[in-house]
Amino acid sequence: MAGEPHPHPGAPELPQPIPWLGAAGRVEPLDRKAPAPKGGCGSGACGCASGTAASAETEPSSPAGSGAGGGQGASAPPAPTKPPPPSKLARWWKKRFGPRRLPGSGIPARKVIRFLAKARVVSQALFLSIFLWFLFQTAFRGTFSAEAGKAIRLPLPVEAFLLADPFVAVMTLLSTHTVYRGLAWAVVILALTLLFGRVFCGFICPFGTLHHFFGWIFPSRYLKGNKRVETNKTQGWQRGKFYLMWGFLGAAAAGSAVGGLFDPICVAVRAIGLGVVPALQYLGIRGATVAADSNVRAVQTASDGAQDFFSQTVWTANQAYFHQTWFIVFLLVAVLFMNRIIPRFWCRALCPLGAFLGMLSRFAIFGMEKDHAKCTDCNLCLVNCQGADSPQGGVKHRQDECFVCFNCEAACPEDVIKFKFLPNRKSEIVKPDLQRRTLLASTAAGAVAIPAMRIANWPDRAYSEKVIRPPGAVEERDFLERCIRCAECMKVCPNNALHPALFEAGIEGLWTPILVPRIGYCEFSCVLCGQVCPTGAIQKIDEKQKMGIGQKPISMGTAMYDQGRCLPWAMATPCIVCEEFCPTSPKAIWAEDVEIPKRESKYEAGGEHAKMTTIKVQRPHVDPTLCIGCGACEKVCPIVDKPAVYVTNAGETRSRTNVILLENTSYSS
Repeated sequence: MAGEPHPHPGAPELPQPIPWLGAAGRVEPLDRKAPAPKGGCGSGACGCASGTAASAETEPSSPAGSGAGGGQGASAPPAPTKPPPPSKLARWWKKRFGPRRLPGSGIPARKVIRFLAKARVVSQALFLSIFLWFLFQTAFRGTFSAEAGKAIRLPLPVEAFLLADPFVAVMTLLSTHTVYRGLAWAVVILALTLLFGRVFCGFICPFGTLHHFFGWIFPSRYLKGNKRVETNKTQGWQRGKFYLMWGFLGAAAAGSAVGGLFDPICVAVRAIGLGVVPALQYLGIRGATVAADSNVRAVQTASDGAQDFFSQTVWTANQAYFHQTWFIVFLLVAVLFMNRIIPRFWCRALCPLGAFLGMLSRFAIFGMEKDHAKCTDCNLCLVNCQGADSPQGGVKHRQDECFVCFNCEAACPEDVIKFKFLPNRKSEIVKPDLQRRTLLASTAAGAVAIPAMRIANWPDRAYSEKVIRPPGAVEERDFLERCIRCAECMKVCPNNALHPALFEAGIEGLWTPILVPRIGYCEFSCVLCGQVCPTGAIQKIDEKQKMGIGQKPISMGTAMYDQGRCLPWAMATPCIVCEEFCPTSPKAIWAEDVEIPKRESKYEAGGEHAKMTTIKVQRPHVDPTLCIGCGACEKVCPIVDKPAVYVTNAGETRSRTNVILLENTSYSS
């Protein structure tokens, strides 16, 4: 065959070289681009003409018009053009979202796992959006006068996330020995946990998603390389959330739902609803003021449109103020900042709901299975782990810490990790790693803390007169058993009248709702706070009960007068503002017409005293049988620093001992 050596009579036989074996017997790569020899017998020393013939066959024929040079005049083929380099945006997109080449064996994850990992991100964004939308809609943006005669209710179940909170349901069960009807939705989350583990933490929880999101948009230079690997290994301090959970359950058994202070859904509603949204509203109003002062028509039009949109979707038309907002927001910023040091710090260290679900996840039929022999210690699973549940080979997996985020299997290049139903439990630790004595001490501390708090502030008697609870609130002891400090009632109040208490109701009553009439009064026909309360601490009363149509109205307290500060009483100055604004019918504030002496403001010549005159004034009085303690009179009193009329909780309907009228009562001193 042309181009191949062939035997020739008289030519010595030479050993044929093996192309991939070198002279010294070393393995060398085969160069497939090297040209084949032209002669059949080397240089033609044997005189064979086959080499020439072979050369003639293998040489390409000269093109027409190429001349005697055998192609010297031929034109060279055009050089291939290089594509333009990708833009910075394209390179960033490919780096962030493009396919990545895995190290090691590079075995890709199963398609279903890659799909679930991406679906988790979509689910997190979806549930966070729903949560924020419900939170923004926890407000009444209409007018009560325009809706006279109609039952005013919110169109959306804005408290849905709280109703589906299993930790809230268990606290309420332990503290009241009953289950509030709306909390039955928590059974759905419990069922998901028993099937799949802590999928609520990885797919649904809006507060956990908020931490994940902030950790993503504000990445830390500290959490790189070995630092991130070591941080994502299971740490002993992660037990803290289990001890907190048992402490709060002990407190619930003692009769207080104080665990709502740390429940993630309650924290999210309280911090965002009372702090973040009012702060954004303040910035929006100030920005609109600057735009109005610019006298640029286009800027003013755009500002007015934006302000109208946000006032109808995110906040209300009037600026909201809440007590202790600075402290509530500070705590939110602090736990978000901790994500720069420890990813999802709140979820790993402090979340009692996550601990409760982790405790139940030991019974889940879906989980992780590992083939330790395949692990090459590349640590990619640790780099991408969200829950610090030890997904790496060679150690046992922590089922109670896993968020079921699927990042570990999606990143593993050696096919070590697999999520499946009924996995082999030999590579898992299903029980939380807790010290029995510490667990018992935590539970006992929570149970003992409640009576210790009540010694100095007994709910039945010795609480501040300023603890004015919302209309429909149950008796104080029952109220503390049910209130989870979620702030839904404060967020929905149309007049900004409800605020989180500091120590007015004692340490146990921290951040429970109280009425602050000087900032806002309770709208006479409004019952929205009871509608959004998820635990029954505020009953779902209707307008007839609230206003007393055909029955005695619900009273939150009674108005009192400081006659030394009241203008008609102390200063002989006409004023009937409080009587005009009293919403009850007949009015609880009535005016007494009297004639009183008053000195004229001008002095006579020679420094003599001013003349005396007589004027008619209307001195206000309160009818305690009609007063409902709404605070409208205190809100509108023109004495700015300290109003002359003020409301206390005396005579509240919910209490049998905090009375102001002694008739038909069993009051004993």
